[in-house]
Amino acid sequence: MAFTDKTAVPYSGDDLVRYIDKAIQVKPPSSKFVKLADKLITRMFDPKLIDTHNIPKQPCLFIANHAMYAVDGPIIGLPMLTEQQRFLRPLSDKFLWNSFNENLLLNNGIVIGHPDVCTALMKNGSDLLVFPGGAHEATKSAEDKYKLLWKERYGFIKLAAKHGYTIVPTAIVGPEEFYGHLIEGEDLPNTILGRGLKRLGIINENTRSDLFGPVPVGIFGTLIPKPQKCYIQFAPPLDLSRYKGKRLAQKTMVNLRQHVADAINEMVPPLLERRDEDALTMGRIRRLLTR
Repeated sequence: MAFTDKTAVPYSGDDLVRYIDKAIQVKPPSSKFVKLADKLITRMFDPKLIDTHNIPKQPCLFIANHAMYAVDGPIIGLPMLTEQQRFLRPLSDKFLWNSFNENLLLNNGIVIGHPDVCTALMKNGSDLLVFPGGAHEATKSAEDKYKLLWKERYGFIKLAAKHGYTIVPTAIVGPEEFYGHLIEGEDLPNTILGRGLKRLGIINENTRSDLFGPVPVGIFGTLIPKPQKCYIQFAPPLDLSRYKGKRLAQKTMVNLRQHVADAINEMVPPLLERRDEDALTMGRIRRLLTR
């Protein structure tokens, strides 16, 4: 099972070829679905796109910070589709994929974060959305909110350079406050819940430790997310066309990745300040629900 087994590979060989062909053919969701989802997300989270003038016309690789349990994908994806007519293809972790949910994920634009899949989509001229921290960043503790936990990952830089893609550093503020942390992921295995999961075989020696996420708590202790306003800001683009087809030196990769990380880190604090200022004008009900 891919969810528990860190060695699992959901697609390979002919199955990967089939999957890539299917992923390329995916079109944006139907207008009826988009209108309904947009109305719901706007009412709940009121996402604001900021500095959209920094988004080039050509296909881009949007690199962003990640919130708990990847709830930020629709927060950026939907307004980008409705307001900018850009259909972002978010790259997801392999543990999410199986034969039962393949169509559901693909039809919403989501693809597995595999180099061959990314290469095919870039050749097809798709807009991609990458959270380099992946599951590790999506299961971080409360004290690590808005921190980039990218480890030593350079894959997104290599792929963007290989295909001469433009990177747009993107900061997202708001989704980190959708949920509180009832139990931190690192503490989960030693709790009653964790021991129960072990007895059920869901947690074992092959389980990826970065999937031990916090136990979330939303509105009034439920799993309904708190209606926190959201802000998505785009930094000036990083054009990598001059590196197309070239093999990057390690120093170059480090500098390019740091450039992207610095751009995101610089945008987050002002967005947090704006969020706090806007909170002062919230209605009583929203203030209550976002506590």
